[in-house]
Parts: sequence; C-alpha cells; structure tokens
Amino acid sequence: MKKMITTLMLAVVCFTGFSQVKTPQSSPKAMVSQMVGMTDVSIDYSRPSAKGRTIFGDLVPFGKLWRTGANANSIVTFSDDVMIDGKTLPKGKYALFTVPKADNWDVIFYKDTDNWGTPETMDETKVALKTTAKPQMLNNRLETFTIAMNNLDNNFGHLEISWEKTLVAVKVEVPTDKIAMASINRALNGPNAADYYAAGTYFFQSNGDMKKALEYVDKALGMSKEKPFWQLRQKSLIQAKLGDKAGAIETAKLSLAAAEAAKNADYVKMNKDSIAEWSKK
Repeated sequence: MKKMITTLMLAVVCFTGFSQVKTPQSSPKAMVSQMVGMTDVSIDYSRPSAKGRTIFGDLVPFGKLWRTGANANSIVTFSDDVMIDGKTLPKGKYALFTVPKADNWDVIFYKDTDNWGTPETMDETKVALKTTAKPQMLNNRLETFTIAMNNLDNNFGHLEISWEKTLVAVKVEVPTDKIAMASINRALNGPNAADYYAAGTYFFQSNGDMKKALEYVDKALGMSKEKPFWQLRQKSLIQAKLGDKAGAIETAKLSLAAAEAAKNADYVKMNKDSIAEWSKK
C-alpha cells in the first residue's frame, strides 16, 4: 500500500512539474518605445512569422479587417495630440487595425483596445482616425511582422507596418514646436506658483533658511486668486517654526476655512490640532 501511495505521489509531482514547462511563443510579444521630437510613441504588439506562407492576399486576405499582428490588439500610444493626414488624433492609446488591399491600405486607430483579434462588430463611433496609405515593395523578404517608428524628424515620424515584401508607412506629425515654445515661454516668464511653493516646502522640510521658505510660499500665495488650503497650511508651519505663533494661528485659521469649503477632512483636522497646540501658553 505504501509503495502504491509513493508511486501516486511521484506521478502527481511529475505531472505538476511538466505543467510548468515553458515553450517559445509562436508570435512573441514586442514593445517599441520611440521619442519623436518631444512626443513619446509606444507600440505593444505580437510578431508572427511567415514560415514559408504567402501573407498578403492569402493568409491575410485583401479587403478584410485585419488585427495587424497576432493575438491581442496591437496598441499604439501617443503622449501628445498628433496629426495624421491633416486630422488630429488625440493623445492616448489605440488599437491598430488595417484593411490591406493590393493598391492601398486603410489604417484605423480604434478607441477600444481590449479585443482579442478584431471586434465582432466594428463601431464607427470608436474609430478615432482612419487614413489610407499605399503599400511599397521591399527588396528583401521580411520573415517576421514588424511595426516601428522610422524616418524620424523633429516634427514627424513614420509609423511603418512591414511583413513579407510589403511596407506601409503612415506619416505622424508631432507638436514639437508647440511644446518647445511653451517650455521656453514658461522659462522666460520666470517661476510660477507651483515652483515657488515647491522651493518653500523644500527649505522647510530640509531645515534650511526658514525666512526664504516663508518668502517663497508668500510668493506662491500671491500668484493665486483663491489661496489653496495646502499652501496656507505650509505657511503656518513655517511661521510656527520661525517662532511667530500668533501669525501661524491666523494663517492656520485661513487654511482651516479653505479646507472646510473644500471638504478636506485631513486638512481640517491638521489645522484644528495645530491651532490648539499653538494656542497653549
């Protein structure tokens, strides 16, 4: 009996061990991350191989919606709004679908990204952008399906879909000038309220120059029409550390009122606790 139990246990262990065996994926996952100008573009997709098969017009039929890869959706993500064929594609992530044809391809950026393969029913309201591109013939046969951003410029890049002897490229224009000019203007206009607040908070937390901390937080508050309760709270803490408990109490009362209006229970409690502490003689 013991021998039978031991044999069964060994069989279970062996079966469990075999269930953990890993094998290569037939269409391995790939991730591409590319900076185009000042815009991040990422591509997450699976890469099937031709394995001697005829691809376009056979394995991938002409005139039918194709998942543009294998397995789950191929997903393209843009960190900024981009322009394709004169149309704006808002920043975000999109499933990439295509309709291959002999003379041109439809390229579709689809808002729903959690399909396995193609959607059962194509919802036109979820088509963020659709464009067409002419296929080009490659000199050399490409065994493994590839999506990449190539032919880069500060203001554009080409989203390339290639496999077998076919290449399809979609020009993607990025808002480099707009982003760069906004950055330049911010720098030339000097620090903003958030910059001053961050500087004041740093001096306070690092036990630095408390007078500088107060100066910077005051500048941040001076740039805001509605004084944020968290900035007022920070000012009260700096005043208390400088020994100005009366000033700290008055500022904490302002922070308390603003926190109550914002329904922020944490800051309401912190201000009440500080007012009570600083009011002790």
